[in-house]
Amino acid sequence: MNEPTAEGRKLSRSFGWLALLGALLVIAGVIGLVYTGVATLTSMLLFGWLLLVGGLVGLLHAIESRGTNYFWLGVVVAALNIAAGVVVIKHPEGTAEALTMFAALLFLTGGVFRLVGSVVVRGPQMGWTLLQGAFGLLLGLLVLFDWPHSSLYVLGCFFSLALLFDGLGLIAIGVGGRRIVSMVSERLDEPAATTAPDEPSTSPEDGQK
Repeated sequence: MNEPTAEGRKLSRSFGWLALLGALLVIAGVIGLVYTGVATLTSMLLFGWLLLVGGLVGLLHAIESRGTNYFWLGVVVAALNIAAGVVVIKHPEGTAEALTMFAALLFLTGGVFRLVGSVVVRGPQMGWTLLQGAFGLLLGLLVLFDWPHSSLYVLGCFFSLALLFDGLGLIAIGVGGRRIVSMVSERLDEPAATTAPDEPSTSPEDGQK
């Protein structure tokens, strides 16, 4: 009986840490939505360091696999990642402007394709697809017309929203997991009602027979 209780406490503690991490992500997301410029620069620096570290790891992996047919391809890809990471870290503002322009073009092209596709196909979800296409087209135009000033808040807003929703998801998983573990532990701790089977009664007369 002690082993399931110990495992339940361990699982409950793990889900508690998961909920705490989610709360921290929610706080970071809210702060990022308030200070979108700082969130944009932070996301760019994180992106640059990820490229740099990934390039270094890829270079080490390529060196370990030297002599194979993919050695030079791995070296070239790792070098490009390292160079891109260094550029992003040194010029986060310019990188944010370029990525914001790319995001605006993606919104525009995605909105146009959804609008044209919904009109041509005319499926059962035509109204919803039209709404999505119009929203993407409008968002792309708004970002593009305010560029490069929009690069100060667009990426930071997306980054903060991602942190916020990821944090809410982790909180839901942590709280729900703790509740499930608590319910299972309560069921395991309930005393099992064991009934002994009825034994056949023997009388002295039966013994004499």
